[in-house]
Amino acid sequence: MIRRLVAAAAALSLLAAATPAGTAPPASWDGLTLVKSKRFDAVYLMPGADFRNYTKVMLDPTEVAFQKNWLRDYNQQASFSMRLSDADAQRMLQTVQTGFEEIFRKAYTDAGYPIVDTPGPDVLRVRTGVVNLNVVAPDVMTAGRTRTFSREAGNASIIIEVRDSQSNALLGRAVDSQIVGDDSTLVRNSVTNRSDFERVFTRWAKISLEGFSELKARSPLGGAATAATPAASTEAKPASATAPGQ
Repeated sequence: MIRRLVAAAAALSLLAAATPAGTAPPASWDGLTLVKSKRFDAVYLMPGADFRNYTKVMLDPTEVAFQKNWLRDYNQQASFSMRLSDADAQRMLQTVQTGFEEIFRKAYTDAGYPIVDTPGPDVLRVRTGVVNLNVVAPDVMTAGRTRTFSREAGNASIIIEVRDSQSNALLGRAVDSQIVGDDSTLVRNSVTNRSDFERVFTRWAKISLEGFSELKARSPLGGAATAATPAASTEAKPASATAPGQ
């Protein structure tokens, strides 16, 4: 899979953009059916899917992509000393990928789901992507003592896709977008940015685990009205995520 989820997220964005403001996301996506979700922006599941046998997880490498034209737009408004090179941008993407994967791997392992590399009848394949990534004030090493203050670290979207590891059958997808770190104005650097983004990644990992447990409990899934989702709890999605589980 090469940037499969990034392309899928872009396709969904185009579908959403074609619908009037305030209306629901598309009712179907690659054969999946939209179900109600309180904590993710959109959740799609395969009717009849059965998650009861899955006790292990395969985690594909996380795909990461900036918001369209993010580097160009950032450099256009930044002073010369604060501009980023393509290599700087790639290092940022690598940092996000590594941090996200570490958090998801730890969350699933701590929850009792071994991470494996080989498909099997009890193995769920989980594909993740962090897309539309926007960093408001990236940390640039300069000779001066420039400081950048910002309430927000940025924003990002997640897409989670689950498949049967043996047949590769598509079972579900979830999409969510969050403003990152809008709880207080901070000096923005690699430390504060990473801390705020990791809080959101931790929250996404927590929600995905809760959803997995509910999917197992309610399998086999019926129609959209009865299907469990990664957000099928009584807690509504917050306006922005600043702490895990908030």
